Amino acid sequence: MTDTNTNTVITTIDERCKDCFLKTYQRLFLMFDVDPAQRQTFHNFFQQTVKSFQHLTSPEIQRILNNEFCRLVKVDDLFAKEKAQSNAIALALYDEWKPKVLASNNPFDLALRLSIAGNIMDYGANNSFDLQQTVQKVLQATFAIDHSKLLYNKIKKAQNILYLGDNAGEIVFDKLFIETCLTNKQIYFAVKDVPTLNDVTIKEAKEVGIDKLTTVISNGFDAPSTVLSKCSKEFLEIYHSADLIISKGQGNYEGLMDEKDPRIFFLLMAKCDVIAEKLNVEKGSFIVYHQNE
Repeated sequence: MTDTNTNTVITTIDERCKDCFLKTYQRLFLMFDVDPAQRQTFHNFFQQTVKSFQHLTSPEIQRILNNEFCRLVKVDDLFAKEKAQSNAIALALYDEWKPKVLASNNPFDLALRLSIAGNIMDYGANNSFDLQQTVQKVLQATFAIDHSKLLYNKIKKAQNILYLGDNAGEIVFDKLFIETCLTNKQIYFAVKDVPTLNDVTIKEAKEVGIDKLTTVISNGFDAPSTVLSKCSKEFLEIYHSADLIISKGQGNYEGLMDEKDPRIFFLLMAKCDVIAEKLNVEKGSFIVYHQNE
């Protein structure tokens, strides 16, 4: 849709995103035993929000909904238990896979695949997931978009790298990728400012020891994404000075996909039809994507 007075393109949120949001909060109604009156109150808020803020990205709308739900149930961190469990599950697999990565004929490829497999650990998008099955699948898969060789070459040349974290649990595999492939670099690992769905904050990053390998920073915003117009000045200084930016997950892709920044590589699993269509891949595909290719 176009504003005829300003010639500015106005984004209209995909109806499928609304359905996905609803499924998330229907699960949360059950998790927090929300009574019928509160459910109706939130449902009214939901309808008004998606109607009034169609110009925003999906993660920005999710932020508004998440904050309102937290206020309604008086819980600041909706997925605290799930995030702790995800980190514990992934750390157990880390102990199994680290020696395999180090002994591999191609440590870069194996560590990269494991990092992308970790993207399945998303309670915002899924009620449950099979991490072991996803790991096995990604080890055998052909990437639907594969710019991994270019990423490898860019890493060799870069000194200052910004790594945009996504979900708890997933970050354990990011840790393995960082310590395998990004050695002798200045790494900034960006997390969300405060709890938002099961995205990683500084708390979860420290739980898995990423702070021992990188400088952990907040992006200054509480959406499940990286939205540059809303990020902190401190984050933006690091963003603009980075030689290379590694962006994990769908949320960060949604926030940055229109930037056309040649420094960004997107690592993700296409977990929904909307993102799969944007990337022209099958749902469930594994992706290493550089927009300028």
